[in-house]
Amino acid sequence: MTQQVPSTEPELAGVRNFRDVGGLPTADGRRVAYGRLFRSGHLAHATASDAAFLASLGLHTVFDFRNAADQRLEGADVELPGVRNVNLPLTDPADGAEFWRMVRDGDLDQLRGLLADGRAANRMIVSYRTIIKERTAEHRQVLHALAEDSVPALMHCAAGKDRAGLSVAVTLLALDVERDAVMADYLESNAGHRRYKVRRSGSAASAYTPEVMELLGPLFDARAEYLTAAFDTIEETWGGTDAYLERALGVTPAIRERLRERLLD
Repeated sequence: MTQQVPSTEPELAGVRNFRDVGGLPTADGRRVAYGRLFRSGHLAHATASDAAFLASLGLHTVFDFRNAADQRLEGADVELPGVRNVNLPLTDPADGAEFWRMVRDGDLDQLRGLLADGRAANRMIVSYRTIIKERTAEHRQVLHALAEDSVPALMHCAAGKDRAGLSVAVTLLALDVERDAVMADYLESNAGHRRYKVRRSGSAASAYTPEVMELLGPLFDARAEYLTAAFDTIEETWGGTDAYLERALGVTPAIRERLRERLLD
């Protein structure tokens, strides 16, 4: 598998899963430039030092893919001077305020009914397929903005894994980044220091038992089968990446070339 070129990552106290997407190789031997495209979890809990670091990146645009329920739970992003904030809510991979209430507050029997026997992983797969098929307008807006003026950019959702992960993956496909490199970047979200912190109500003893954490695990994992389902949906629905980009997202060869000029070395 193609390896990402290593880069120095900051230790951000209040922002999970931050990384520079630079270094990933394209099919024609080029690489994604460092300092052009970043990804992370939400910025609502960024500390003053985190915000100072983020401000130093020279960001043009922050794309926030959280929905209103996320923002009520976590708060608004920290304000970065001179940075444009674009909120494009995408389908939550475990969407629905009621579903998340049950995940947060539900008892063991309720969680078993929701998530056991492969149901949690299947929910994720269905959601990834849905985002690809139904959120073409949002991904169109992102890619056109990147081609026009929005670089350097940071993409995030709540955990920086699913909605941001798919949006980064779509961007990388438009750049002709090698498929195994796209997958490797996606799976980086499984690193212990990157993972979303699961929050459940109740005492630690009852809320975080091994069985509960096993049931919740598929919702908070980055699994190859999830991103593969998105790639398969592109093939099944549009017949391939080029047709998906042009027909669904309006990304013509000329726009793809502008994206390469802005984001590749």
